[in-house]
Amino acid sequence: EIQRVKGLLDQHGLTPVSMSAHSELTTDEGVIQFRKTLGICRVLGMTMITTSTGGHADTSGGSLDDQRTAFLFRIRGVADEAAAAGISICLETHGGLLATGAMAADLVRQIDKSNVGINYDPGNVIFYGATRPEDDVERAAGLINHMHVKDQIGGPGVWNFPTVGTGDVDFGRLFAVLDAVGFDGPCSVEVEFQGEPWPPLAEVNRALAASYQFVRPFVPAPNE
Repeated sequence: EIQRVKGLLDQHGLTPVSMSAHSELTTDEGVIQFRKTLGICRVLGMTMITTSTGGHADTSGGSLDDQRTAFLFRIRGVADEAAAAGISICLETHGGLLATGAMAADLVRQIDKSNVGINYDPGNVIFYGATRPEDDVERAAGLINHMHVKDQIGGPGVWNFPTVGTGDVDFGRLFAVLDAVGFDGPCSVEVEFQGEPWPPLAEVNRALAASYQFVRPFVPAPNE
């Protein structure tokens, strides 16, 4: 199946950059899953994997201190395996130990591996971290190696991630901070609407096209 996907990518002239493959890296089972992801990335030529610590809630897998201990016990070895394959790890702001950029930055510094950084998701920082990303991003900017460009409406705990540029996130401020630290990592658009039931495919396509047009001025093409 992976070879079939690789063939389709080659056929259409597409170059995959990163894989979103969240593993419960506080557990041995999660490490096994992550190693499978490493294998897929090698075949497809991807150089980045987005993941998290596993749980989204503070109580997932025990207290935050318990999660931190279990995560740090495993992540350094995983990071070394990824580095040997030329792959960077991007820890997403996705609740729990990674609820905000500030928390993610503290964790990345504790890991202390050059190929481990932060996948900054401003929508998640609001949803899970109850924090304004425009203020939070400065705490993490120098460690961000990937970004999920995701908007949000409604504040903490509200699942409303609309067409990028139509929500409450000030992307101008975010990208100004990233530009100031020389961020040049990948940016992937995420539009999750209001969850299930999902809108018709035509609406999904429209939202993604509009999001692309909004984001384009902030993210120059590699040859520009």
